[in-house]
Amino acid sequence: MINRKRFLQLGLLSGVTSLLLKNGRGQVVTQNGPVVISTWDAGLAANKGAWDILSRGGTALDAVENGVKITEASQNCCVGLGANPDREGIVTLDASIMDHQFNCGSVGFLERIKHPISVARRVMEKTPHVMLVGSGAQQFAVEEGFPLEPQVLSADAQNAYKKWLEHSKYEPAINRENKGHGPFAPQRFDNGEWNHDTIGMLAMDAKGNLSGSCTTSGMGFKMRGRLGDSPIIGAGLFVDNEVGACVATGQGEDVIRVAGSHSVVEMMRQGYGPEVACRKIIERIVKIKKADAQKIQVAFIAINKNGIVGSYAIHKGFNYAIKTKIKETLVDSNYHFTS
Repeated sequence: MINRKRFLQLGLLSGVTSLLLKNGRGQVVTQNGPVVISTWDAGLAANKGAWDILSRGGTALDAVENGVKITEASQNCCVGLGANPDREGIVTLDASIMDHQFNCGSVGFLERIKHPISVARRVMEKTPHVMLVGSGAQQFAVEEGFPLEPQVLSADAQNAYKKWLEHSKYEPAINRENKGHGPFAPQRFDNGEWNHDTIGMLAMDAKGNLSGSCTTSGMGFKMRGRLGDSPIIGAGLFVDNEVGACVATGQGEDVIRVAGSHSVVEMMRQGYGPEVACRKIIERIVKIKKADAQKIQVAFIAINKNGIVGSYAIHKGFNYAIKTKIKETLVDSNYHFTS
């Protein structure tokens, strides 16, 4: 008869073996040492920015800020000032950041600031608050030395906005993060890559500390004043250094409904691995949405304290980038609906 200790050891061994045989999909076991993961193919470039910090022994917090700034600065994706505007033709940005000591900061409905993630960090470090929004967030950013950028749409955003105005449907753009779905699916650029509205990043540094960041332009052509999950600590992003961290992407309203990232971390606290934890919250969203779950995309990526990473999505098409000292790749996520 196998005693409980032996049973757990066998279960762990079997689980790790299966993870290593995932063939590029689902969970990945990393080696000891720093690791950074981020959402979508834009994460490959963002991870390089994070790795510049991690490879020199820097902190996970510095890494997740530096990494997503790469994406914010790009005019070839729908994050940052190059993003699709709201229905009034104005780009508004949201971002959040969280470190290994539950320090966190965020900004919402921020206009004309190139790096909202850095403003979110200043909110965390220099104010007694967690979130600043709208004109107050912009005023704080300017007082902290961030320049106001011109309020001019990028060429890609101008073209997308003109196309949207042909219909002007006042309803959420369906499955915007999932390429090829819905009336206003992500645009394909000349290099064949897809843009997305959000980049979320999680990192573990050489000391084993975790941090996370999330930055977004929100849903393209959203109602004026709309906020999604990305700037909400516990929805779009959550970090618990004793357990793990999670970040979300996809339709923010449905991430908010289940306090998505916090819920994933709580599942990991109960002993589930990152992929299973993500899957359980995806299943909760699908149960809540019923038939409407076919119309949306939500995905989570997560990392636990042991350096195991994983993800899960409602639909096929989500992927995430991972970088360690021996590995740099894009991983296809497992997903709920197979047809």
